[in-house]
Amino acid sequence: MRVSVIGGSSIDGETAAVAAALGERLAERGHVVVCGGLGGVMEAVCRGARAAGGETIGILPTDDRGDANPHVTVPIATGMGHARNALVVMNGDAAIAVDGGPGTLSEIGLAIAQGRPVAGLDTHDVDGVEAAASPAEAVAYVERVVGRE
Repeated sequence: MRVSVIGGSSIDGETAAVAAALGERLAERGHVVVCGGLGGVMEAVCRGARAAGGETIGILPTDDRGDANPHVTVPIATGMGHARNALVVMNGDAAIAVDGGPGTLSEIGLAIAQGRPVAGLDTHDVDGVEAAASPAEAVAYVERVVGRE
């Protein structure tokens, strides 16, 4: 399945390690990572997924595919700024939020509104987000809810 990974664009080393482990886990389980294609959580999750041989889709806010982080295998330029957040969540069967600020919160809201299951790793405490203690737990949750274990 495709899993939208959403999170902060400016993160610390610990959060980067969690996001990279999440990307690796998703790829090992045969899932495609969909993200916003830039830095922070987006780059770390893509790096982890690529290290495990996975595919990554970056839906960029800019109009230049070259703005994607180097671990995105399929960059999609939109020129839409933050409005592209809707496309990030619409292109996943589920979402996993890692850390994040207001942009992540908007993506969580959009995912819930579209009926996508959302797992959270140290992110916003919002009704509809299943808190997970680890990347493996987050992946297991979305697999179970979507029915693609």
